[in-house]
Amino acid sequence: MNRQKVHQFNMLSEVTLFLVLFPQVTHFKQYPPNTTKLYSYFECRNRKDEFKETVFFGLQYILKKYLSGPVVTEEKIQQAKQIYELHLKLPIFEEGWRYILKKHNGHLPIQIKAVPEGSIIPRGNVLFTVENTDPKCFWLTSYIETILVQIWYPITVATISRKFKKTLASYLMSTSGSLEGLEFKLHDFGYRGVSSQESAALGGAAHLINFHSTDTVAGLIMAKEYYSCPMAGFSIPAAEHSTIISWGRDGEKKAFENLLDQFPTTPISIVSDSYDVFHACKQIWGHDLKHQVQQRTKDTMLVIRPDSGDPAKTVIQILRILEEVFGSTVNCKFYKLLPSYIRLIQGDGIDLHSVGEILKKLKDEMWSTENVSFGCGGALLQKLNRDTLNCSFKCSYIEQDGKGLDVYKQPVTDPSKNSKKGQLSLRRNSDGNIETIESGQGQPEEDLLVTVFKDGKILKEYTFEEVRENAKLQEVEPLAFMRNGKDLMNGGC
Repeated sequence: MNRQKVHQFNMLSEVTLFLVLFPQVTHFKQYPPNTTKLYSYFECRNRKDEFKETVFFGLQYILKKYLSGPVVTEEKIQQAKQIYELHLKLPIFEEGWRYILKKHNGHLPIQIKAVPEGSIIPRGNVLFTVENTDPKCFWLTSYIETILVQIWYPITVATISRKFKKTLASYLMSTSGSLEGLEFKLHDFGYRGVSSQESAALGGAAHLINFHSTDTVAGLIMAKEYYSCPMAGFSIPAAEHSTIISWGRDGEKKAFENLLDQFPTTPISIVSDSYDVFHACKQIWGHDLKHQVQQRTKDTMLVIRPDSGDPAKTVIQILRILEEVFGSTVNCKFYKLLPSYIRLIQGDGIDLHSVGEILKKLKDEMWSTENVSFGCGGALLQKLNRDTLNCSFKCSYIEQDGKGLDVYKQPVTDPSKNSKKGQLSLRRNSDGNIETIESGQGQPEEDLLVTVFKDGKILKEYTFEEVRENAKLQEVEPLAFMRNGKDLMNGGC
């Protein structure tokens, strides 16, 4: 794929790198005299909420897109100098960058160590560290904070998506005895609701770590270009309200029939609530077009999509109607299952809370999770912010005149914002738990942090399959149901 296509989701051109990303332009004047090193770290602070762990993802994109190679040029220096002198009315920009241009050929003298992408890390632990490699460029560590901290977005989306996956896996296992189809149980509907093309790319790819189902094509492009994945996700033909109501209210049956005729060899999702979803399911699907529906198979199934009303109540009522007209069987766990040629996808009002509520009600009424998949938009890609996981970038170590000093913040008004001290490492302790070691006390051979970037070069890359492998659900997690000593996650019914 050529670069022109990739740029469709890039909001910032290379020439603007030093113009709009970094508000720390005056900080080099604020550090103690004779400072030669700044060392900072990034974490998702530990808070008492529903997210106990995070999925680390997105740093490789930022490094490749914005920081690797000769990113400092004379053209950028002059452009940035003009902008900042007008903006701040101070001639403070030029000297440090010209030094980097001459001394390092425009490459950033920075070292970044990070956990492998896709790693599942408990909240409150270091995720990556940043330090300068040239004493004259100590200020660069904090200068690139803004662009690096934007990793909060793909981390948060990946973490939310994985939380969905754990909930879906739990109910799928308990109502079917299998995790078959789990990767297609949550479809990304969020493309049109995000803030930008770049958000769609980052958020869409973050979701695809956990699932293989998406309509956010920008995420597919990002995974291909930056994580070497030829095709990270899939979709099926799907109707929207305009393709139904354009036939007129009296033409709803014809609209449905046309879609079945147009896509005979693939599953198709058809929104069915343009007027009366219950009438559509009982009369049109269950009577007028019943024969056509029954001619379809598991590989060409009809997926009915309700898109209004109370999600849990609507799904239950539709399942009852479809059972009445098409029948049902029970699986090996004794939960009801519609014929393989018909399923539901609920894409309205879906978030972590509503999915759990719907699945619980389905289980209470003895319906298998196999009958239903979900689509999620805003709650997956947009209804979140940097404070969702309390993402933070803090300085923890400084050197002056060759002497090191551990530094930290400890606000009396909010102990939850206490920061870590000194140079950090991450290890798995004797109990198997991940923990951060402060003040340079860690052992290098135990450190889980990997040097991924140094002096303008990316030293370690991850493929999307490696990211998925690191983020996969583990048997030790709560979803591994046991019955009579049998591991249902591995053994099924």
